[in-house]
Amino acid sequence: MSDTASPQSTGPDTAAGYRPTERTVPTRSRDRAAYDRELVHSILDEAYVCHLGFVRDGAPVVLPTLFGRVGERLYVHGSTGSRPLRETGRTDPGLPVCLTVTHVDGLVLARSAFHHSINYRSVVVHGIARTVTDPQERRTALDAIVDHVVPGRSADSRPADEKELAATAVIRLDLQEVSAKIRTGGPNDEPRDLTLPHWAGVVPLAHGYAAPLPSDDLDPAIGVPGYITAL
Repeated sequence: MSDTASPQSTGPDTAAGYRPTERTVPTRSRDRAAYDRELVHSILDEAYVCHLGFVRDGAPVVLPTLFGRVGERLYVHGSTGSRPLRETGRTDPGLPVCLTVTHVDGLVLARSAFHHSINYRSVVVHGIARTVTDPQERRTALDAIVDHVVPGRSADSRPADEKELAATAVIRLDLQEVSAKIRTGGPNDEPRDLTLPHWAGVVPLAHGYAAPLPSDDLDPAIGVPGYITAL
């Protein structure tokens, strides 16, 4: 089912955060759950890839894909031949989905095998994905997806032409039923294990960028844009 509402027509349940629901309250480690809007946005904005889950022919399917955020909405695009994007347009009021992102920040090594873990930041979004048909919202969504990868890139590239737009489907998911979950700190060893002769601690993981590699057919006169060197 298509919808032409503006990207700013929806918002969080409270000024500061999202209201917990039965689906967004974890059954384990509830102290790691968070519903702060700015925290959720920061985790989403730092991720390049999300995983989009839905049910197809009675079986679960999870697809990795790019996405973009505009205010309280997430946008995903793909070929008009893509099954989930086709099903979104055929289903009223839309396609029930679950979208997730995860950052791994460290490997947590405990003295016991049982207490090994990772430090992470994650977001889970439940909701109904709807097809975007409004031309301006579609362009806004596609620009947001490009800029999500490298901020500023959409203004420094040729926009999609009519043929490309006709071959591209866009769906949106409102940020309403949302939760974040975070683990930080070291291992949680049992007191009886603290004297064992095994190394314990955290191996941090860091994200970084190497030097940009120009395309083989790039005009040598075209330098690396500032928004890329800023990375």
